[in-house]
Amino acid sequence: MSTGASNPEYVNARVRARRASLFADEDYRKLIRMGPSEIARFMEETEYEREINALGTRFSGVDLIEYALNRNLAKNFGDLLDWSQGRIYDLIARYLRKFDVWNVKTIIRGIYTDTPAEEIGTDLIRVGEIDDPTLDRLLEVDEIEDAIEVLSGTLFYEPLAEAYEEYEETGVLVPLENALDREFYEHLLDDLGRPQEGPEAMYVEFLQAEIDFRNARNALRLSRSGADLDPAAYYIDGGVLFTQSELSRLVNDYDQLVDHIADNRRYGDRLSGALTRLRDADSLIAFEHALDAALLEYADKLSSIYPVSISAVFSFILAKEREVDNIRAIARGREVGLSENEIEDELVIL
Repeated sequence: MSTGASNPEYVNARVRARRASLFADEDYRKLIRMGPSEIARFMEETEYEREINALGTRFSGVDLIEYALNRNLAKNFGDLLDWSQGRIYDLIARYLRKFDVWNVKTIIRGIYTDTPAEEIGTDLIRVGEIDDPTLDRLLEVDEIEDAIEVLSGTLFYEPLAEAYEEYEETGVLVPLENALDREFYEHLLDDLGRPQEGPEAMYVEFLQAEIDFRNARNALRLSRSGADLDPAAYYIDGGVLFTQSELSRLVNDYDQLVDHIADNRRYGDRLSGALTRLRDADSLIAFEHALDAALLEYADKLSSIYPVSISAVFSFILAKEREVDNIRAIARGREVGLSENEIEDELVIL
């Protein structure tokens, strides 16, 4: 636990200034018409200037964009921790473990597909509790079992060690990735209880929404995969939208799943636009993008209800992730020759 007084007013003021500098949807539509070198030049005129200039002598094209995006993302979220004190520091640090999950998943997938360590390293976002030396050691191993051993002493070691047996039996990464997700989400609500009002109530409500939408995403992925997997095994505890049995029942009925979200008073009353996008989604990726947009919309609503709560911080984190993901999708799409419409389908645009 961090000591000292919490400083949510200061952190929120800094976050509002950063939020104002994020790309607008119109910027993405401009980028779609550019090649990678033009995208990098465009970024140089924005808050990515420092990263583009620092990395431009060593990298070019999509590699330059990738490294600049990840370095800038880590800097922004590192700044959040530098600005924060006391309780708000603890809550932000806890949430930023999501990048530990991202990094471990990225490394495990890279080992699984025999991807060179240098390429895996491009995708790492070095913010979270797993330090750089440990990440560098993970990049040096060639076997998933060895990667798990490197994580000994971290939050993720035991769940990964337990899931490894199922991975060996099935040969698919789902058990390992699910173990990481569950450990992350189920520790988010440690020691928080269920406050009824005030800033921490908004924090808990946001985390519950993220867990609910993760469960909905997992249900749809299982439904669309056609694999003979037990939905209950992929259920994450802590949300308010589904019980384990409800999720198992809804997994094979897309329309009922969306109705279930809409019928919940908490979400139905605040997510009318997002729910329309969910109903109109004609593919799994469109549904997942609609869920991402819904979670961001929900965080924005919570931060407007209680402006000095931590909700504004999470709204910024989600919005910054959306910016980085969208720019990355555009650059990769242009590199492989996707059409403008195909690239736009890959973006989360509100």
